[in-house]
Amino acid sequence: MKKDIRDLDLVDIKKFCQENNMKPYVYKQVFSWLWNNSCSSFSDMSNLSKLNRDLFDKSFCINKIEEDIEERSEDGTIKIKFKLFDGHFVEGVLIPQNSRMTACISSQVGCSLSCNFCATGKMSRIRNLTAGEIYDQVVLISKKCLEVYNLPLTNIVYMGMGEPLLNYRNVIRSIHFITSDEGLEMSYKRLTLSTSGIAKMIRRLADDNIKVNLALSLHAASEEIRNNIMPIGGSNSLEDLRDSLKYYFSKTKRKITYEYVLLKDVNDTVKDADNLYKFTKHIPSKVNLIEYNPVYGLGFEKSSEKNTNLFIDYLDSRMVNVGLRRSRGKDINAACGQLANKK
Repeated sequence: MKKDIRDLDLVDIKKFCQENNMKPYVYKQVFSWLWNNSCSSFSDMSNLSKLNRDLFDKSFCINKIEEDIEERSEDGTIKIKFKLFDGHFVEGVLIPQNSRMTACISSQVGCSLSCNFCATGKMSRIRNLTAGEIYDQVVLISKKCLEVYNLPLTNIVYMGMGEPLLNYRNVIRSIHFITSDEGLEMSYKRLTLSTSGIAKMIRRLADDNIKVNLALSLHAASEEIRNNIMPIGGSNSLEDLRDSLKYYFSKTKRKITYEYVLLKDVNDTVKDADNLYKFTKHIPSKVNLIEYNPVYGLGFEKSSEKNTNLFIDYLDSRMVNVGLRRSRGKDINAACGQLANKK
């Protein structure tokens, strides 16, 4: 089976070119075709000789992803099911909000964290996505954005299927090719990486100085409640998590965003709001409260309007930077926690 050339770095491609007596500039041309121009076929690399194109085609493949099913919500949200080279599928979402166009992309086929309120968490993790497969989602959603809305993609969130920090190498490599001059040259300030809270990997993110926004899916600031709804809490205590976030801020000086889905009779009382305030007060941050999106068979409901308002009022009274994110794309199962490859 041929190796995907996008799994190679520039040095590897240069070595291949040297071993095959190609001109010294060919490796840079190929690399540019792959990452600057999002080329998915060696035959399209028009400034390479046919001999070189054929040699690359004989030696390597480009495992591009393809659009399989598209669904459009009444609110303008577009969900795309992508088919991978090996027959597996992931989902990505385009979320339009005025001139802000956000791509929500996946990092794994399925997920291994099994959060009780999340549709993706009910799937098993089949495999990690490669950097190229993550990058391709951005390219295809960007094209869709221009085609439908005649606007460029402005933001990218790693909030789709999977836990990004459990696919660290490929996620970081994809960030490089999305943001650097070797790739799409998007501003790293427009990228947000969302994690369920893996303390040791948050520290690594800080040490590697990855210049993206960090969002933590907290969902409960009580050890007991968090462990009940997010099994990851058993190996990543709130104390460990808080310490890793303090370390992250000390190294990067970047504000943390806390994601908190409000679940009826689970984590939506004023006491829960107080726990959240006490957890978040240690470093500069903001809190995104999320309206729960129902998932059939999981038994959770969204918080009442009354409890939601009391929760927000309490945080406001403590000067917490808090906002409520209303659901987008619920009618096509494209909202937070609903991606599950149902079709």
